[in-house]
Amino acid sequence: MPTDKRSACCSESEEKKVRNRMYAIIETGGKQYRVEVGSVVYVEKLDAEADSEITIDKVLAIGSDDGVKVGAPYVDGASVTAKVVKNGKGKKITVFTYKPKKNEKRKLGHRQPYTKLEIAAING
Repeated sequence: MPTDKRSACCSESEEKKVRNRMYAIIETGGKQYRVEVGSVVYVEKLDAEADSEITIDKVLAIGSDDGVKVGAPYVDGASVTAKVVKNGKGKKITVFTYKPKKNEKRKLGHRQPYTKLEIAAING
């Protein structure tokens, strides 16, 4: 067993990468997402063209090796910059409703629109 607190499986450079990992919890489309720089997130459809940059100001918390900053409800001055990769539709789901013994049935399909974001920077 090593005498220092570092684990034996990680080199010093890998440990720095893990320690310097900054994350944010953002809110968009009525949902909350935990994001890091470089992560790809599928969110509810946004009014933005593909290959454009957007800024999300609804940051609930920011965490780093220094600790966690939690907002009430949002962190002041914090924002997340993301690049819109594409707008698309999810897989089709089948919605089938019926009333038993009445020969009443209805079959529909639905594809939920989404926006694929790549997180570029966490500011704050």
